[in-house]
Amino acid sequence: MTSRSSRRTFVQQTGILLAGLHAGRWVAAQTSPEAQAPAEFVTAITSSGKVRGTVDHDIKIFKGIPYGGPTSGKNRFMPPTKPTPWTDTRDALTWGSSAPQTVPPATSHQVAESEDCLVLNVFTPALDNKKRPVMVWLHGGGWANGSSASPITVGTNLARTGDVVVVSINHRLNIFGFAYLREAMGSDFAPSGAVGLLDIVAALHWVRDNIERFGGDPNLVTIFGQSGGGRKVATLMAFPPAKGLFQHGIVESGAVLKLTEPADAMRHLSLMLAQLNLKPGQGRELQNVPMGQLLQANEKAYDQLLEQVPVRERGWAANTPVVDGKFIPSDPWDPKGPALSANIPLMIGWAHTEETPWVRPTPEHLALDEAGLKQLVQKRLNAGTILYKDRQVVMFGSRGENIDAVPIIEAYRKDNPAASPYDLYILIATDDPRGTHTREIGKRKAQQGGAPAYVYRFDWETPEGGGGMRSPHAIDIQFAFNNIALGGKLISQRQDAYALANKVSAAWVAFARTGNPNIPQLPKWPAYSVAQRDTMLFNTESRVAQDPNHDARIAIEHALGLA
Repeated sequence: MTSRSSRRTFVQQTGILLAGLHAGRWVAAQTSPEAQAPAEFVTAITSSGKVRGTVDHDIKIFKGIPYGGPTSGKNRFMPPTKPTPWTDTRDALTWGSSAPQTVPPATSHQVAESEDCLVLNVFTPALDNKKRPVMVWLHGGGWANGSSASPITVGTNLARTGDVVVVSINHRLNIFGFAYLREAMGSDFAPSGAVGLLDIVAALHWVRDNIERFGGDPNLVTIFGQSGGGRKVATLMAFPPAKGLFQHGIVESGAVLKLTEPADAMRHLSLMLAQLNLKPGQGRELQNVPMGQLLQANEKAYDQLLEQVPVRERGWAANTPVVDGKFIPSDPWDPKGPALSANIPLMIGWAHTEETPWVRPTPEHLALDEAGLKQLVQKRLNAGTILYKDRQVVMFGSRGENIDAVPIIEAYRKDNPAASPYDLYILIATDDPRGTHTREIGKRKAQQGGAPAYVYRFDWETPEGGGGMRSPHAIDIQFAFNNIALGGKLISQRQDAYALANKVSAAWVAFARTGNPNIPQLPKWPAYSVAQRDTMLFNTESRVAQDPNHDARIAIEHALGLA
């Protein structure tokens, strides 16, 4: 294990690097939104004061609006406060600061980083009284990295084609958002393991109090996010302070069953304090550690933690919110779906070959034979820890079991008879755990008998990334936002991509409007059930399949202890 592995891990796990891969590398050569001279300015009123935005193709855009107060100094690790009101009209023309992080956000823009990062952006068709659906985007990057300023999540096209109000936010991340200080630093720091989530709640309060002035309906709010953003959505569905602030949830490649246990969080904190020569009880001193030094100490402590303690949960990420029994009462989706959101409709899905960004279709990988496949699958399923570093998968430790790879491989081969050994490995690794946890949440949601769950798999294959990338992690973002023109040099030339994006974004909007994603342009999409397991397979010709790849699903569920 090397230092800096955690920062690479989370960016790669959650699609921020992929946003750069699919967008930033080529978007940088295009005209960025900031480079376009605005045709006009527009002014809106918020509860804190007036803001001035721009107009792009009739969409009113406001960037960097504060929804919370400063979070540095004495406010570090503390719950968010209200923003300080202003009297003059405040410019909302450029992206606000991103949260401090060890990996710069994947964006073609220059985005500052600051602890004082509680800002949001609004994209709206009109400042009227129409009360449109509101779609609040939570960016990816695990719980440690990311920004709302990623080019392919600009909400202009989605707002225009869907007639919705799009809101995207920044909030505290990593050690600043999820340091568990309750036991070591006293009652004043009790909320610290959840303040990043409380930031999101504060943003949702801002939406409730202000969005009508931007043409949105405060009682028709959908939260959606991909990868780490999807984890946030899944967690907020079980987070008591968020109750009543949103009506629908969309989880894209971000299924999460469990969060961090206090014991592991305490081990992490002890290692970090040792890096800083601090002791329990020195909470005020910890608030004054320079931002960069704190990030570095946090990263080194995480590396040390992984060397000492195997990861308890497949797909776990560092600086995850802590189940402390008070602010976060229990794991969000384990052992069953959260009662708190039983009546909130959920749409959840994953990409068919999520793993290809880390096990790329190089000549070496494509030459994988049966013996190599067995060895890889055996190692992965029995690994105690799986990390993503320098676009490679690193596996070490042991789960303490002995899972036989052969029946798993045979089950996947039965469902995919034409697949090569490389393709079979990608499918198995994708299901460990992303695909499996997605289906498990769909099942647990259906078992509640409340609001429906709609499950999808994104099968469309990209020409980007040197070819052969299939359907990688984060591929669906540009389709949901109807941003194919920003999705990459090759994707932007594919007419089938534009056609599919129109359908996918329309389904997302339909779900935001009604809690049901069915639209005339797609086959009938039934709600998920334990018996039928209807799954929408998005592709150039989309279709619904009942329990797709049944044998493979059963086999991997047994291997992961979910059968």
